[in-house]
Amino acid sequence: MVSQYFRPEIVRMTGYTPGEQPQDGGYIKLNTNENPYPPSPAVAEAISAAIARLPKYPDPLATQFRLKAAEVLSVEPNWILCGNGSDDILTIVTRALVAAGQTLRLPYPSYILYRTLAELQGAHWEEVFFQPDWTLPEQFASATGDLKLVFLANPNSPSGTVVPPAKVAELAQQLPCPLLVDEAYVDFAETNCLGLVTENEKVMVSRSLSKSYALAGLRFGYLVAQPPLIEQMIKVKDSYNCDTLSIAAATAAIDDQQWLRDTRAKILATRGRLVAGMRALGFVTVDSQANFVWSTHPHRPVRPLYEELKRRRILVRYMDYPGWGDGLRITVGSDEQIDTLLDVLRRIM
Repeated sequence: MVSQYFRPEIVRMTGYTPGEQPQDGGYIKLNTNENPYPPSPAVAEAISAAIARLPKYPDPLATQFRLKAAEVLSVEPNWILCGNGSDDILTIVTRALVAAGQTLRLPYPSYILYRTLAELQGAHWEEVFFQPDWTLPEQFASATGDLKLVFLANPNSPSGTVVPPAKVAELAQQLPCPLLVDEAYVDFAETNCLGLVTENEKVMVSRSLSKSYALAGLRFGYLVAQPPLIEQMIKVKDSYNCDTLSIAAATAAIDDQQWLRDTRAKILATRGRLVAGMRALGFVTVDSQANFVWSTHPHRPVRPLYEELKRRRILVRYMDYPGWGDGLRITVGSDEQIDTLLDVLRRIM
């Protein structure tokens, strides 16, 4: 059997399963937290201008983006590391900090890729359950001998909830190892943890341009950390982990902060309508600070609802967390998409 050629941990692991990406079109797609609006017009212009540079290798450090992002974030460029989506950043950090047999800690339920990254390293992963109100127990900051890295999605997926920066600072102070705050959805939240990076060398913040900047199809993310950490991470990343077109597009996107403000306002308004609509249908829907909502139902199973919505060509994400429960994670789409979803759910129920 070919499995004999692979590392045992690779054979044993299930692997990360992304949300459904149908290729035949015709779906209302509310399952992978994509932005319903097109990116800034400046993105297309930047890509067009960058085509002439394709015969040459890209800048390995994405200097153009680092300079522009440094202006927007009020940090120095050498505090930023760029990646092929924030998943690439998470991979780099895990590879750099966690060796085989060591431990990575993560909250539960949360982003399921974290566990996969530990498995790929041959490392142990330790899940600490959120409390029923989506706060973290004191155990999350406890020290163990082989703990080398802690991940915290903030806002969290699937809940859309946030651990306040003051609490994150407290956790980081207690932890014996670096804490990566995964802020993939932070542009839809009221607070962020970027300021903690300057206060504590153990705090790192990763961000994505997939969600708020509508660049999911481009793949670009970045890490903000103190320069000594960035210097070591650069050794671990792939030689040219960001291509010429993505660097140009990401730079143009983050430079257009007015576009971000306008798009964010539309999504937050629609999010409020979605939460109200789901609650009116009897769902328990958590207050969200992301571009999605998490809904459960007290009286009926939600998997059949997901399946019926899919049959009617509306995709939401059904997620089942052993020991916690299941629910529907629904992306905040356009007003038209959300109106259609709510109307179909009323008829189904």
